[in-house]
Amino acid sequence: MFSPSQEELCALNKEPVKYGELVVLGYNGSLPNGDRGRRKSRFALYKRSKASGVKPSTVHVISTPQASKEERLPFIPTTPAHCSFLSACPWKMDYMKDDPNLLQVGFVSGVEDKLTSLPVTECLGASSGHQPSIPEVRRNAISSKGHHSISYTLSRSQTVIVEYIHDKDTDMFQVGRSTESPIDFVVTDTISGNQNNDETQITQSTISRFACRIVCDRNPPYTARIFAAGFDSSKNIFLGEKAAKWKNPDGHMDGLTTNGVLVMHPKGGFTEESKPGVWREISVCGDVYTLRETRSAQQRGKLVENETNILQDGSLIDLCGATLLWRTADGLLHTPTQKHIEALRQEINAARPQCPVGLNTLAFPSINRKDVVEEKQPWAYLSCGHVHGYHNWGHRSDTEANERECPMCRTVGPYVPLWLGCEAGFYVDAGPPTHAFTPCGHVCSEKSAKYWSQIPLPHGTHAFHPACPFCATQLSGEHNCVKLIFQGPID
Repeated sequence: MFSPSQEELCALNKEPVKYGELVVLGYNGSLPNGDRGRRKSRFALYKRSKASGVKPSTVHVISTPQASKEERLPFIPTTPAHCSFLSACPWKMDYMKDDPNLLQVGFVSGVEDKLTSLPVTECLGASSGHQPSIPEVRRNAISSKGHHSISYTLSRSQTVIVEYIHDKDTDMFQVGRSTESPIDFVVTDTISGNQNNDETQITQSTISRFACRIVCDRNPPYTARIFAAGFDSSKNIFLGEKAAKWKNPDGHMDGLTTNGVLVMHPKGGFTEESKPGVWREISVCGDVYTLRETRSAQQRGKLVENETNILQDGSLIDLCGATLLWRTADGLLHTPTQKHIEALRQEINAARPQCPVGLNTLAFPSINRKDVVEEKQPWAYLSCGHVHGYHNWGHRSDTEANERECPMCRTVGPYVPLWLGCEAGFYVDAGPPTHAFTPCGHVCSEKSAKYWSQIPLPHGTHAFHPACPFCATQLSGEHNCVKLIFQGPID
């Protein structure tokens, strides 16, 4: 299972470089209705044939006078080539106070703003009938060059647009709820328990259509960074007047999305010795902040200067409705594979565990039938861990149909079928499946179970609680998981 670095493997096999994988928590190897196209439970990020990254470049500041409901903003005469002047250089523009037919155009530099006043017709050409507003001029000025941009609406009278240009050294991948072409990985709200295939349960999603973007360096060590918000089909990120936004001391604009993008980096990487880190919020420009008071509060948290937006093996990304696990390519080389998990399943079944009461042999179903309860399916009392076959007696409460008394130790608690955890990306080691999460009954290695049992995952607008990574069920019980007690065959 322990292999050479992925760089060496790619060189040997002439395969594209893998930056890493995103795995959606709450799914046990695939979506309930199957993985289709860009909507799947696991998404691999590979080095693209051509660089797709972008980086900030020109800053455009657009100001217009305040207009009352009765007084519309003046319009600007234009021709199809009306943006050639404005798109040629860094600029900011405003109507001159004493003459609405003049634009104040500033060529923005890092040292000073060189201002000049030019007639509208001189800047944009003679009118051909259509009279665009200032926002139209801004959009056309950017789009005429095919560049990406981020728009920060400060007020009705002022907008800051940061233009992004091609970056030959990075690849960009976008994640969100939208099925439009700019989104590489389509994510929808995760239903806790993952037992109902009816996707219409989510009437109003809290996941942004263009939730976040991940930018990977095309050269070793292939560092991956996360940023809040993604570019839409018009290559724009738009932060409206009500969105949290601000100007940093160094002058650059930044902001947060409505429900935010939260990230947690585990302490010590993604190993059996790892400990949970602290949840932070990532800004549109990739800075790290403490959490807001509530998920969509207007006031941002405090800047955390000693932390970065660089993803590491085991980093968790929460999009307010779905949580993603980032696995690096090198980290995956040290992770059990589907074949390894299948070998462990066969090893358990080969030991012929028995029900201590019925004395019938138990067996975990095949990975392909991981959601179907079978006759030989192992069941367990989660308060004590004793494994049995299915039986319909031992009820202790009419109201709690799932509460049973274990015939071995008389402990009362949940009695559920056991399911093998099939998503290899959630395992922190390659140990045998000896522990089960409570109350769902998903089984994995001891160290994997104990790791996830201590990870607080975001829930709703401000709650956090541990959940099973295989089905997103909120964990309960004294330790959130239990050691299973199998009985071997009498012979």
